Amino acid sequence: METNFLEPTIVVSKCLGFEACRYNAQILNSKLIEKLKNHAQIIPVCPEKEIGLKTPRPPLRLIKKNNKIQLIQPETNKNLTDKMSDFINDFLTKKLNKVDGFILKNRSPSCGLEDCKLYLPDNDNHVGKTDGLFAAEIKKMFPYAAIQDDGHLTNFKIREHFLIKIFMLPKYKKVIETNEINELIKFHTKNKYLLMAYNQELMRKMGKLTANPDNLSISTIIKRYCDYLKKILKEPAKYTDCINVLMHAFGYFSDKIEKEEKQFFLDTLEKYRNAKIPLSVPVNLLKSWIIKYKQSYLSNQSFFNPYPEELIDIKDSGQGR
Repeated sequence: METNFLEPTIVVSKCLGFEACRYNAQILNSKLIEKLKNHAQIIPVCPEKEIGLKTPRPPLRLIKKNNKIQLIQPETNKNLTDKMSDFINDFLTKKLNKVDGFILKNRSPSCGLEDCKLYLPDNDNHVGKTDGLFAAEIKKMFPYAAIQDDGHLTNFKIREHFLIKIFMLPKYKKVIETNEINELIKFHTKNKYLLMAYNQELMRKMGKLTANPDNLSISTIIKRYCDYLKKILKEPAKYTDCINVLMHAFGYFSDKIEKEEKQFFLDTLEKYRNAKIPLSVPVNLLKSWIIKYKQSYLSNQSFFNPYPEELIDIKDSGQGR
């Protein structure tokens, strides 16, 4: 099983365990981010601090005026939109050489993802919700990066998808750097079952592309494969597709194990299907057989170890499967 992972680069809101820079001078600790420090290159940033705001400070609001969203500090009546826009443009276009993901503070007027309160002028009741100014530009400039807020990362399924994505993207960047078809074939072979768990039809198209039936240039193949990869990783894998992968892997052992073991595995699969146990339970059953029967092909599949084990945490907010 893979244990050597390439370190992803992640931009993280500075208030999440790095500095007490929230408007109320709080710092919010995150167990996930604390663990990620050992496995990723992290770039902490606080947009509000970068534009010169002090801590603590009067709260900011996103106000829709003349069909544009503006960043206003009601207590001082300051319009900080231009300052924030200048910082965002400079940081995202000049300061980031590469990035694989973002972890942002939810509900922040700069970093919030779709959950920032939106107001109208002279109205204390919010009229809707929107992205923070920083988050909105990130989504435009990095549409296929792993982007999530600290609130949603308490959901096990969302957190697992985020981790899978940020640890797969650096691997593909290595393929891009080499620009060699053999490296692409190795990448696809190693990640075949993981890609199948996301979308079997797209996985097959990606496999066909690596065979190069149309005699395309290597650069063209790598770019098209990248487009497929971005598309396939856009949403979390469905549990039904994960079951399909588990059954594919189970086929390698069905003629080696006892009848009682087969039935136990199938019963375990049904428990996973009915959301009574996490995916890790049937996966670990298969991993024990992979080790016992020295199944080298499956042992190299990233599906069985898509990110560092230290980051595994089955705790869940309970909001969604």
